Amino acid sequence: KQWYQRRVRERRKHPNILITGTPGTGKTKLATRLAELTKMKHINVGSVAAENECYDGYDENLDCKVLDEDKILNCIESDMQKGNNIVDYHGSDFFDEDWFDIVFCLRAEIEVLNKRLEERGYNDNKVKNNLESEIFQVLLEEARESYDPDIVHELTSNTEPDVEANLQRITTWIRSWHSDNDTDVDR
Repeated sequence: KQWYQRRVRERRKHPNILITGTPGTGKTKLATRLAELTKMKHINVGSVAAENECYDGYDENLDCKVLDEDKILNCIESDMQKGNNIVDYHGSDFFDEDWFDIVFCLRAEIEVLNKRLEERGYNDNKVKNNLESEIFQVLLEEARESYDPDIVHELTSNTEPDVEANLQRITTWIRSWHSDNDTDVDR
């Protein structure tokens, strides 16, 4: 299986990146800015779900729609096979393992995250659920269990300087990926 996954990734001329983490850690902000810097395509899974009605019910407890993962996968599969994508979503375990060359899991301090979630207007149960997810590193562990742990990286995302440092780290990785794969960043 590893051989097949490596061959799929080797055929792409550009990498695919997954940015994951608890809601409120700054995934969309980082992915948007990274896409602007690199000219890669930003795929916000929440937006894809809304545009294509990729839902399978409603969770009253968390006050949110339930994602239809199969529909999402069908919507983005063609783009993922081509490469040059930055995917932004809090979950990571339902994507095809061979789609991503690297996974970044954003983390935030609980006080910072709590403020961000409250500013979004999340109900108390949803805030509590997301804070517990962050405390217990649920999404980081999900990423580590879903992908080769060597490609999963934890990034702190509390402040604007953190965002800038993360942008620098990821753009450096992208340049290195192109160099290692003998492809041109500008192609």
